Amino acid sequence: MAEPGVGSQGARPARRVAGTARRTPPPAEPDAPRWLRSLAGVSWRLIVAVIAVGMVFYATSQVKLLFIAVFLALVFTAVLRPLVEWFSKVMPRFLATALAIISGFLFFAGLLTYVGYSVANEWEDLSQQFSDGIDQIIEFLESDTLPFTITSEQIAGWISDAQQWVQDHATELAGQAAERAGSVVEVFTALALAIFCTVFFLARGQEMWTWFLNQIPARFREGWIKAGGAGWYTFSGYTRGTVIIAVTDGMLAFVLLLVLGVPLAAPLAVLVFIGAFIPLIGAPAAMIIAMIVALAANGFWSAVIVGIGIALIGQFEGHVLQPLVMGKQVSIHPVVVALAVAGGTLTAGILGAVVSVPLVAVAWAVFSRLRTLDPPMEADDADDEVGPVDTERRHDQDAATPS
Repeated sequence: MAEPGVGSQGARPARRVAGTARRTPPPAEPDAPRWLRSLAGVSWRLIVAVIAVGMVFYATSQVKLLFIAVFLALVFTAVLRPLVEWFSKVMPRFLATALAIISGFLFFAGLLTYVGYSVANEWEDLSQQFSDGIDQIIEFLESDTLPFTITSEQIAGWISDAQQWVQDHATELAGQAAERAGSVVEVFTALALAIFCTVFFLARGQEMWTWFLNQIPARFREGWIKAGGAGWYTFSGYTRGTVIIAVTDGMLAFVLLLVLGVPLAAPLAVLVFIGAFIPLIGAPAAMIIAMIVALAANGFWSAVIVGIGIALIGQFEGHVLQPLVMGKQVSIHPVVVALAVAGGTLTAGILGAVVSVPLVAVAWAVFSRLRTLDPPMEADDADDEVGPVDTERRHDQDAATPS
């Protein structure tokens, strides 16, 4: 006897259990081609990334003094850490830290004292020479050697207009001077905070980093260790390399100016030293100032020789010093450097120009450390697909590709 529900004649249809039947998923946007869906996915991710970067910039702008202090502390730490490591071989760590900071302070204090002494001794002669140089320039402009003529009346009118402008904007200039006075207080505050942080970074930096890693889940620590190591290696290499290159440029410029007999050689060499910390902008600015002083003191050809000499120092820096000193620690294309400096200058002025390149270098180093690279492609392979578009063949390939 057949069991109920079993058999070909009186069999009951099997009931469908709710939720067990497979439902055919709806087509995934059949009206949108695959390339558009892929582009949309990349676009919204890119928008999220841009918003995140913008939030970081906004937060940084709200605590700019704190950012400057921490950045300076990292710079001081990168420069002084080798000295601390060397001192710590023969004395406790905290004594080595104190001795290294005092040594750095005495170095810069002595440099500033020497510059001030040079300015005080040569300022009177330079002011007279500068006045004579201005007279020579005015005589040259009034001569007929140029394709256009500038009369003394025009020059006097320009000077009068400048004086009138200063009188009309005296209130605004006074307000700006007061703001600059407040900025000086902020600078000393940031410097004091930077020195305070530097003491702890040098004396207890490893312990602070270990404490930070212990606050992160264990599964994420390896990535943070890799990123932190790559970032610090690049930042410290860039900072120490820039200091070495700046000192070398300043010494070469000092020798050049002394040989040519240009007054204020020490202050101008310090300007070249400072200019080395501002990529693409600092060196030309220092060169122009040195040329103006040479023009006022020794004439036209002295200024030309100073400009050529400082330009050659810049070429020596770019082609010999930077590859030799920095090596592979910082490998950024000059186009990226130019874009970073331009973006930093537009965003935060001189401060942005100074910090943009090391920040970009650190970001690229961290990205290169954490990413997974596919096998590289040769330049010839990248040109294989360059040519006219075969629309019929492309249409057939798109039709054969499943969506």
